[in-house]
Amino acid sequence: MAASRTKTSAPLSDSVARFLDALGLPAEVRAGGDLIGTPERVAEAWREDLIDGYRHDPADVLAETMPSSSGDLVAVTRIDYHSICPHHLLPSRGLAHVAYVPGGKVVGFGQVVRLVDCLSHRLILEEDLARQVAQAFLDHVGARGAACVLDAEQFCMTVRGERRRETRAHAQAFLGALDSDVRLQRRFLALIAEPTARRIAGGGAKRSARSKRAGRR
Repeated sequence: MAASRTKTSAPLSDSVARFLDALGLPAEVRAGGDLIGTPERVAEAWREDLIDGYRHDPADVLAETMPSSSGDLVAVTRIDYHSICPHHLLPSRGLAHVAYVPGGKVVGFGQVVRLVDCLSHRLILEEDLARQVAQAFLDHVGARGAACVLDAEQFCMTVRGERRRETRAHAQAFLGALDSDVRLQRRFLALIAEPTARRIAGGGAKRSARSKRAGRR
């Protein structure tokens, strides 16, 4: 398996080596020990961690469903994610908040997280990512509505260009019932705002990603 992976990554690692050559680094830096093995490490990182989403299909991620008579809001918030901007090949990282209104079927919360990974680990704009995540629930789960809100640091803005280190970029998509029903939108947005308000009230205590099924039970 390792030999197969090395063979598959060889063209990519060779390209990384040529990229390092083309950067015009001082000769002692290019030949230094720090860069030994760098092409192979970069190739593995890109294939296995940064754009591995192309190896997965949203339809497969959401294939396993459970029947449900509930038509109430389901939400998973504060999903940490990363993606790569197709314009400069620089990363973005942040939080994804996802909700849908079931149309007779629901999926596991873990599947929601895997869907975000599947679509974000690609060369993708944040605006397109938000819409594709929401659309997947309509297409593959039969949801009556879905939404995705993204809050991320875009390295295109924080380490180059404007270089505004505190800047956050936001994108959102509301489809179906979550587009037409303002009350559902407000409930979802309240779930997103709730942890932020709690952290401020609690003196900035941090929490990891949390999942929540919203609505009256």
